Amino acid sequence: MPRFARSRADTTDEVLNPSPTITKTGAIHYARTYVPVPLIQPFRALRPAPGRAADVLAPPYDVLSSAEARERAAGKPWSFLHVSKPEIDLGSDIDPYAPEVYARAAGNLERMIAEGILVRDDAPLYYVYRLTWQGHVQTGLAAVASLADYATNRIRKHELTTPAKEDDRVRQIEAVGVQTGPVMLAYPAAPQVDAMLAAAAEGDPVIDVTWPDGVTHQLWVVDSEETIAAVTAAFDAMPALYIADGHHRSAAAARVAEARGDREGPNAAFLTVTFPDHEMTILAYNRVIADLNGRSAEDFLSELRKRLAVEPSDTPVEPDAANVFGMVLDGAWYRLTLPAGRIPAADPIGRLPITLLTRNVIEPLFAITDPRTDKRIDFVGGGRGLRELEKRVASDDWAVAFALYPTSMADLMAVADADGIMPPKSTWFEPKLADGVVSHVLD
Repeated sequence: MPRFARSRADTTDEVLNPSPTITKTGAIHYARTYVPVPLIQPFRALRPAPGRAADVLAPPYDVLSSAEARERAAGKPWSFLHVSKPEIDLGSDIDPYAPEVYARAAGNLERMIAEGILVRDDAPLYYVYRLTWQGHVQTGLAAVASLADYATNRIRKHELTTPAKEDDRVRQIEAVGVQTGPVMLAYPAAPQVDAMLAAAAEGDPVIDVTWPDGVTHQLWVVDSEETIAAVTAAFDAMPALYIADGHHRSAAAARVAEARGDREGPNAAFLTVTFPDHEMTILAYNRVIADLNGRSAEDFLSELRKRLAVEPSDTPVEPDAANVFGMVLDGAWYRLTLPAGRIPAADPIGRLPITLLTRNVIEPLFAITDPRTDKRIDFVGGGRGLRELEKRVASDDWAVAFALYPTSMADLMAVADADGIMPPKSTWFEPKLADGVVSHVLD
């Protein structure tokens, strides 16, 4: 399984060594030989035909279960879920990783193109993508980003990937010949880029769709050669970009490019939408645990009080600091506070809310040491709200739930800059990008 080393090679003048090496964390680094290219490039997007965006746009493939996707796509033959979650067309008992599922994705995409639902631009362009949600506005750039810079960590990662999920995206890209899900990136402070994107979004958008959840998706086409050149140069001057959401999609794109021998041009790149870091919103990624590790609720509370301050609460607890946690146990809420002196402020990973909870509660009291594989723990995105934690604990499947304070963008970037790997499921970004707005065809 390819992993990537944390080198700082400048890919504008270096040819990478294709031999694999082992990093200090045990990860495998496959350094690829790429022809030097800019950090980002324009591309010929495959996107909804005029008037068709409302029919096409769909939530990302990885935020819906197959059952939820079937319900969402019911009566919508052109929903992009028929491409990103094609098992919805093959019966409820189908294995979502079966070969016929990927073949169905390819057939559905071909049909959307043949029927004129999706069209492809004639020339490489940039696209300004704006999300508006609950009064929050973030404006980013849809482009393809250099896999050379990804391989050398100029496009920085903060998560490991799981083989099954990465393999799924590889098969999907190979089947359809298109990168259909954009990776969400962040760029550091660059007021001149913010201004360029704002100026490009002054006219009427080519896509303007508001979903029932209140999120508005808008897209503008940037076809001025002067603006394209200026945007390319401005991004190329940045020291780094940061993956916010989409590690599996970017890793899969790199594997497909290597298998195809794509080492230059737009095919040696992956589909992205990059936002200014100061406009991005991270919600908490909460935890539920199936049992109390052999303890009664009373005994568990007694052990917990040896480590944290525990206060009952009449209302759901929304943590207001990294060392504060909400807990649902036996239908009751508690506010948990870790003493401030136990926060390793100089450690970008150690000071994360999930690390504080893991080291002080989850590992010592539940003996859960690998949350990626332990079936006793599950993750609940903050977008589902605190009531979802109550609902889970009220079921027979989960004994206790913990609400966390959201990870900050500053901490995410600090971890990536320090060559670190964050604990799994540390961030939940809202609003989410839509699938189907723009796709990157591999020619």
